[in-house]
Parts: sequence; C-alpha cells; structure tokens
Amino acid sequence: MPRLTLLAAAAMTFVIGLPASAQFIDTQAEYAVIMDYETQEVLYSKNGSEPMIPASMTKIMTAHVVYDSIEKGEISLSDELTVSERAWREGGWATGGSTMGLKIGETPTVEDLIRGVVILSGNDACIVLAEGLTGSEEAFAKLMTEVAQDMGLKSAHFKNASGLEAEGHVISAVDLARLAAMEIKKFPQYYKYYSEKEMTWNGITQGNRNPLLYTMDGADGLKTGHLSVSGYGLTASAVRDGQRRILVLNGLPSMQARAEEGERLMRLAFTAFDTRTITPGETPLATLPVWNGESRTVGVKLASDVRVAAHARAFDEATSEIVYDGPLKAPIAAGDEVARLVITIEGKDEPVTAPLIATESVGKLGFVGRAIEGLSLKLGNGSAE
Repeated sequence: MPRLTLLAAAAMTFVIGLPASAQFIDTQAEYAVIMDYETQEVLYSKNGSEPMIPASMTKIMTAHVVYDSIEKGEISLSDELTVSERAWREGGWATGGSTMGLKIGETPTVEDLIRGVVILSGNDACIVLAEGLTGSEEAFAKLMTEVAQDMGLKSAHFKNASGLEAEGHVISAVDLARLAAMEIKKFPQYYKYYSEKEMTWNGITQGNRNPLLYTMDGADGLKTGHLSVSGYGLTASAVRDGQRRILVLNGLPSMQARAEEGERLMRLAFTAFDTRTITPGETPLATLPVWNGESRTVGVKLASDVRVAAHARAFDEATSEIVYDGPLKAPIAAGDEVARLVITIEGKDEPVTAPLIATESVGKLGFVGRAIEGLSLKLGNGSAE
C-alpha cells in the first residue's frame, strides 16, 4: 500500500491526538484516564485498558440503565417503588456503607431513588431500583452487563447494581470514561442530578462525595468509589471555555489523595492539552497517480473538518502520511473517498486517521488509450507510482 509522506510544512494547521504517557504526566493512582469529551480521544492513560474494581463508580452504569428504561417508557420518574427488606438489610445504615437511609416498606419515587444513587451513592437505592425494574438485583446486573457490552464497553462485567465487592465485577478506566461520556451525551436531562451537592431523606442531610464539586468551577459530575480492595476512585467531568474533559482515577490510598489528585489532574486536563481542527483547505493536499484515467493524477483533500486533541508539548512531533491502494483506478468521481490521512506521533498506540476525497472527476480511458497506457508501462516509459 503506497504511502505519501507529508512534511510538517504542509499547508494546514493541526494538533495530534496524543494519549500522553508518563513522560508528560504521572499520578500516584493505580489507574488513570483523561479523555476529551468531544473527540473521545484518550489524552492520558495509566493502566487505562486493564479491568479494575470500580466500587461505587458502578452506579454510573446503574443510573444509565434506569435512564434508558425511562426513555423507553418502561418506568417513569414519578413511579413509586417499595423498599424491600433485602434492600434495607444489605444497603441500609446498619451496613456501614453508603446509603440513602431508606426504611422497609416506604415508597420513594424513581426520581428520589436516582438522586439517592448519584448524590448519596446509596446502595439501598440501587437495590430498590434493580428489584423494581427486573425483579432482582442479579437480573439487573446481568442487564447492566448486556447494555454495557452492546455499547462497546467490552471490559465491563457487573455482578450487582451497587458496586459492592464481588468476584468478576470489573470495568476498565477507559470504558468508565466512555460510559460517562455516553451518559452526558445521551441523557442530559438526567445528568443534572450528578451536580447536586446534597440531599435530605427521612430528615437526614448528606453531601455529595465528589470533591471537585466543591473545589473546581465547571465540575458537574460524576461518581466516587471506595472499597478496601480497590482503594479510592473518582470518575469526574468538568467544562471550561466550552471544552469538556472526563477524568477517571482509581487505586488511591485515601480520600485526601483522591481529592488532591482529582483536582490536580483535572486542571492539567485543561492546561496541558488542547483541541484543534484540521480543515480541508482550498487546494488539494496532494496529487495521487491514476491508472487508465483520462488524467494521470487526481487531487485529494479532507472530506470534512477533523477535530483532534493533543498534549501541548506534542504539537511539533507529528508525522503524517497519505495511505492509499495505488495507483488509483479510473473512473473516479469528485468526492469519492480514495485515500486516508494518517497522523502519528511517537508513543501513540493508534494513529489519528481521516478520509481523503478526490477533488475532481477522472474518466476512464477508452480502448486505444488503455492500450497505449499498457504499452508505455511495458516499455518502461511510465510508472504506476
């Protein structure tokens, strides 16, 4: 497959999407991911693709399934669900875990329970929602896994709705970041719950555990998590100057470390990275050879704007190539996708790619023209390159 190398001096402005390695940023967290919301570019990853124990960050998926059920008309925000003894026993105050403080037999609305899940991280609220939607928490956890897999979150396997320790209950930091992005995009009408700083139920007021809500302007979600086997974790999102970043941390030693690392890395997410646009431009990016065409070459340009994200220190390290199966074969219509622009940088696992289209049409040679073209190549006076 021929490759045409473009110099950095090419007439376009671009920034390469770089999943920054420890040479740019590091953290004491065992797992960490910074993602650009708009492009879904992973800007920074530390063990980001490895399955991990998400603890209560699981509840982002729990809420996602509930939101999806509401949109499908299977349940409504105003529906009331009855608190079972199991929900009270396994998720109530006596457990010592995070709880909404529900009582056996009371009937909170679905909206009450959602707020109890995302604001208070209530294990009891998760169980009530799971039982109300599917009859049991086990069935709900199976549904969570199915929905996650259908969304492309291949590392996700859930055993319960709350995130309590269970063998095989895992998801990667990258997939958690992707889940957060999907939730923000698909359910903006419900995402607002994540930014509420407190909730009162049965006369008891509790605060949201997300530390960034109290320390960073623009922070508006999502969930914390903690188990002795997982350490302290955080999935967070914030907006600054019209750009949104998503951060996932896990495996931190304390609440203080979670708060400090969360704020430090979220600030770096905005100051150390940028997002820019590669534009098609008025002139062809390059000309490629054409076989059996009325013209021996055809110009190519980007099909549309391409937004990519990058670490600020990686701007000048980009290399780019045009990759195509060549020579191209006539006929070619203007606008046909004929090649790809491939942008790479040292340390990046996957390149940024974008389709390139023909800038003009190239008709196919007639019989005589094709015969002359073939003879020319046979005699060595022409080249397909």
